[in-house]
Amino acid sequence: MPEDATRGEIRTYFARGKNALVARGDFGPLYADLVLHEADWEISYGAHEEPLRDLLAALALYAASRPLTETSAWTLHFEDPPANLFAVADNAAGRITGTAFFEDVKVSGQNLFHAARAAAGGPDRRSVTAFEGGDVFAAAEVFHLQSEQRLARYFRLAPEDIVMVQSQPDCDEEWLRGLDTGAVATLDRELELVLLERRPLVFGCGCTHERMLDVLLPVMRSDPDGLFGGGETVRMRCPRCGARHKITREAMEARLAAAKS
Repeated sequence: MPEDATRGEIRTYFARGKNALVARGDFGPLYADLVLHEADWEISYGAHEEPLRDLLAALALYAASRPLTETSAWTLHFEDPPANLFAVADNAAGRITGTAFFEDVKVSGQNLFHAARAAAGGPDRRSVTAFEGGDVFAAAEVFHLQSEQRLARYFRLAPEDIVMVQSQPDCDEEWLRGLDTGAVATLDRELELVLLERRPLVFGCGCTHERMLDVLLPVMRSDPDGLFGGGETVRMRCPRCGARHKITREAMEARLAAAKS
């Protein structure tokens, strides 16, 4: 976790009498760190900035409902305009990161929600769900219903205050379907909410220059000239956070020599 990252928090509650899980987060610190990350690496997402923020919030709330040993990754593919939004949440580290791709994105004929989940010592799980429109929270609700086989609703109480209400066994789903933003804002006055957990949350990838060298090492072994194209440097974009690392031929040769020793 970055030493200067601002620590946020996701709180989960159990709504007694309704059998629902309520997850709530103040995403101001997360969004602030995203802005600093973009400035550090000269990244500009333009019109994709707000959807990326929504994706980070939606995934963070979902991840808070999952075990601490799990890592969850979501990729949302949009057809018009073509774009891929990606986010990954590492529960054990209390860290989330993401990026957006909008250059040379292949179209597939429909918007697609790709989800992956992995836990230490357990099998990986993957799913693909089609969705309509450009609302990230609506897409996440479709994912919950079709892939998770449970009802979940997302509500924006303020620009940085997002809530997820997710059904649990024997949930009052009629009540859940009928919720609106006003009702969610007063849940703590209308229902008994039992605090379950407080989980830390920061924006951070964990990618380093050394890790990027290791990723390129197989290519360096097989085709060093092709990797550098006759030059002395190559730029590699981290697929998780969008950071653009400058890799020199000298550094790659040193890494290759160290791997051989």
